[in-house]
Amino acid sequence: MRSNHFLILVLLFSSFSLFVLKVHGDSPHILLIVLDDLGWSDVGFHGSTINTPNMDKLASEGVILDNYYVQPICSPTRGALLSGMYPIHTGLQSGIIRSTEPYGLPLNITILPQKLKEAGYSTHMIGKWHLGFCSWSYTPLNRGFDSFYGIYLGAGNHYTHETAGILDLHDNETPVENKDGVYSTYLYAEQAQKVIESHNASTPLFLYLPFQSVHSPLQVPTEYTEKYENITDDDRKIYAGMVENVDEAIGNITEAMKTAGLWDNTLLIVTTDNGGAPDDGGYNWPLRGEKGSLWEGGVRGVAFVHGNMLQRTGVTCNELFHVTDWYPTLLYLAGIEKDSDSSALDGYNIWSAISEGAASERTEILHYIDGDTAAIRVGDMKLLLNVTNKDWYKPPELSSEARKTKKRSGGTIRVALYNITADPYESQDLKSTYPALVRTLRRRVTYYKTGEVPSGKVDADPKAKTLARKNGYWGPWID
Repeated sequence: MRSNHFLILVLLFSSFSLFVLKVHGDSPHILLIVLDDLGWSDVGFHGSTINTPNMDKLASEGVILDNYYVQPICSPTRGALLSGMYPIHTGLQSGIIRSTEPYGLPLNITILPQKLKEAGYSTHMIGKWHLGFCSWSYTPLNRGFDSFYGIYLGAGNHYTHETAGILDLHDNETPVENKDGVYSTYLYAEQAQKVIESHNASTPLFLYLPFQSVHSPLQVPTEYTEKYENITDDDRKIYAGMVENVDEAIGNITEAMKTAGLWDNTLLIVTTDNGGAPDDGGYNWPLRGEKGSLWEGGVRGVAFVHGNMLQRTGVTCNELFHVTDWYPTLLYLAGIEKDSDSSALDGYNIWSAISEGAASERTEILHYIDGDTAAIRVGDMKLLLNVTNKDWYKPPELSSEARKTKKRSGGTIRVALYNITADPYESQDLKSTYPALVRTLRRRVTYYKTGEVPSGKVDADPKAKTLARKNGYWGPWID
């Protein structure tokens, strides 16, 4: 093994010819992992009572990203991560891609594994895709991955690997029918270890590992819930066990990397895809809101970075980052340099801000636009337009009133303005204090709307479920 290889581990993350390969040295290995629906308050390093020793230790030794944002829901975040583009530029601005909807992340966009493959990478995916599968052309094997093991849809039974009673587990293009009863996190961690152990280190590796956990349905082996008898809310108890279980899987994967001789030169990045869902046991306290909302609890993501190549460690970074930033950052670390067409990206290379503490190039984030609903952050200030009112939901172990407060939200807030730096909990609406600023930020939203592509959302195609029932598994139905 060449000593100057290093592995990037990311827990989590265009036919535009945006990048060209720099001619220098060896390329890094990259492992990209997404934790699904992990709440802001559900890791130990954010003060949770849930046991997350592996993530806590890694975070304490690395750089915690405290001002980092994702999209409010699954498919838009995954599309943004792999393309480096806002959902309004990929047609994924209208929620998730459902099982019978014939569309996906547009095929004319060259995504991260395709760029890395062009640079000589061996590319593998394990876990949840959720970016379209109506045609084989939309599936992972045709989007730059050499191998795929996982599910096409957004959620499924963690033991039977079924969605709507139909199998959704695939090894490349073959349905996997012999893993009934094997918990999804165990299954994916085992597959990841196999890839790590069998990989030829002379070729750079890209391993994308988006876990199903901790997304509903709420399921976990009972030994993980027995530790949380102090939590009286049954949903929260199971969810806590799921978080601890996936934390254990992270530990097992890092051990496999150590065994393979990769860990000393590994960069680890951990991220969620959106905020936690209180109805499914996940919480974002003290942030306001939840998964699916544009409040901080929906879009402010748990994230940290760990690795010996960091020039500073044991710190919290407050620079502004967005999930689209991983695309150019990882390509930079892989030795791929931006060319003159980089304006097609919405992401920025944030490596110097993370590693050295430099100022982030990012000064604003378009959180979301879908119709009249929008949110934007510019500097310290965040504008929300036509959003559903959401409350602050305390984890049940912190408040006996949690179940009552969970249902207090409702109605539409037409305009709201917050100073997120001074008021990250979105408790003091400043729209009446700064009407000129409201107008300025509205103009920025209008600016983004002028560049919006049509939503890819289309009506459900009944042939999808008909064929799935006939075959006994979900899969492409158009071709």
